[in-house]
Amino acid sequence: MPTDKDNSPRLDLIDASKVVARGCWRVEVLASAGTINRLKSTIHSYSGKTGIVWDLTRIRELDYISAQFLWESWGEKRPANLALTEEQGRFFARLEQAGQLKLPDTTKPFLWPWQRFRNIVHKVSEHFSGMVALVGQLMIDIVNFAKAPRRGPWTEISANIYHAGAQALGITAVVGFLIGVVLSYLSAQQLHMFGGDVFLVNLLGISVLRELGPLLAAILVAGRSGSSMTAQLGVMRVTEELSAMQVMGLPQGFRLIMPKVIALSIVMPLLVIWTDVIALLGGMLAGSYEIGLSMSYFLASLPDAVPIANFWIGVGKGYVFGILIALIACYYGLKIKPNTESLGEGTTRSVVTSITVVILADAIFAIVLQGVGF
Repeated sequence: MPTDKDNSPRLDLIDASKVVARGCWRVEVLASAGTINRLKSTIHSYSGKTGIVWDLTRIRELDYISAQFLWESWGEKRPANLALTEEQGRFFARLEQAGQLKLPDTTKPFLWPWQRFRNIVHKVSEHFSGMVALVGQLMIDIVNFAKAPRRGPWTEISANIYHAGAQALGITAVVGFLIGVVLSYLSAQQLHMFGGDVFLVNLLGISVLRELGPLLAAILVAGRSGSSMTAQLGVMRVTEELSAMQVMGLPQGFRLIMPKVIALSIVMPLLVIWTDVIALLGGMLAGSYEIGLSMSYFLASLPDAVPIANFWIGVGKGYVFGILIALIACYYGLKIKPNTESLGEGTTRSVVTSITVVILADAIFAIVLQGVGF
């Protein structure tokens, strides 16, 4: 049975011209205290001599890490006289083939800004063409659905309505109520300073029905349901379910994309109305507590203070926002590669892009409809 001394890696100098390596040269043995420093100093002291023969055939066990250690100690080249076993020869042959590690060139060329601009343009055009293709396929699927509604994915549509709509009522109610309270509390303080308490109804009504209600509902749905849709498609990509659907001849757009778009186009206007009601309720309670504005006066003055066009503008925004969120979520879900890292990145990009596009669309609505509802 080998003793600890036999297993300990060591280098013995024989006849002043031959270095014989003995023991067990494995990473767990080299990691013991002082072993690496001792061997490294010994190798350096022997390397300075000319005509030294290195014999590694007496080593009991040699792993790749230990071979790497010897290779680096020799200056990443074989000594002139080296005796190896066949297995050890394969180790050092791999190290010779690997060569030195070449670090990437971090210097930026003169045309670096232009190349960066070209990459951005290429990515934008790629996303644009991909989205156009997705929308085109969606139109074809909707036409086929209208021709044969009985064969449509009604189960998928109802499931998406439940997940994106019914399960989102709680969070939209909480956020809408708190926003209504905060907006009413701050506005009431400022209006009370100028004796304009009655204008709180106008301020809350227009801001909530026209802007805050649709925007809050869209942001919450994008972060909650949009990310869920992207992750669902991404997991199907990772588990190769999408490939299986292609092999089976099942249309991905008809079964996966169209139900989500239809569901969000139905759910979002309803969530906008729900968020508007809860936000106005919170603002009404805060106004009653802060400046004593009665709830009956608030409800009676709201139809006259806020034209009905603002309500329909908010509902229309919700419809458009729902379609945009579903399209973006499905687009990034289909672009996910079959690995977990891409799944996380795709979901993050989906949420960020959805919220950005929703805010951009809201700004376009504000510019186009600036003379409507006042």
